[in-house]
Amino acid sequence: MIGENTMKGSLDDLEHPTTEKLEEAPEGPALGAEFWANAKIRPPRAKTSIHLRVDADVLEYFKLQGPGHLTRMNSVLRAYVDAARTADEQ
Repeated sequence: MIGENTMKGSLDDLEHPTTEKLEEAPEGPALGAEFWANAKIRPPRAKTSIHLRVDADVLEYFKLQGPGHLTRMNSVLRAYVDAARTADEQ
């Protein structure tokens, strides 16, 4: 499915972008001073490859949402860990 803000292209377009292609990209929203005042620099976290057994219906739920189901599963686990750490600090 291609939305109105999606452009078609080739791998060559990614490897060798032209100024014309770059100018077609939509401008993102302006970020105010409040955003930058609260921004934190976070280095990328290293990923560890594991073998994980999950219930079939849990895996199916994430797969039905489309590509990137493992990334979404990691995001759910990340949110849980962050919330638990915040609760532990209080």
